Amino acid sequence: MIVCHCTQISDHDIRAAINWMRNADPETIITPGKIYHALGKAADCGGCMPLFLDTMRSSSKLEVPAQLTNLRAASIREKSNEGRRQGHRLSQQSAAP
Repeated sequence: MIVCHCTQISDHDIRAAINWMRNADPETIITPGKIYHALGKAADCGGCMPLFLDTMRSSSKLEVPAQLTNLRAASIREKSNEGRRQGHRLSQQSAAP
């Protein structure tokens, strides 16, 4: 099935690119841009993007590598103060006149 009419990309092309990228580097994060690049093409109008993403998600090799899963959640827990110094807030008592 043709997914992108502008660049003539089929669902088979997308799955083949995902399989090729996963086999070349099991830890890579696969994005639509990387798939277009692997196929030697570039997105044009963007009308295909919902179907393109659905086709990507249907691939069994798209999953995020285990060591990268929940990486962002862990970094958020580590930085609960959003990178600010410990005394970044004025106490309520010192703010009163």
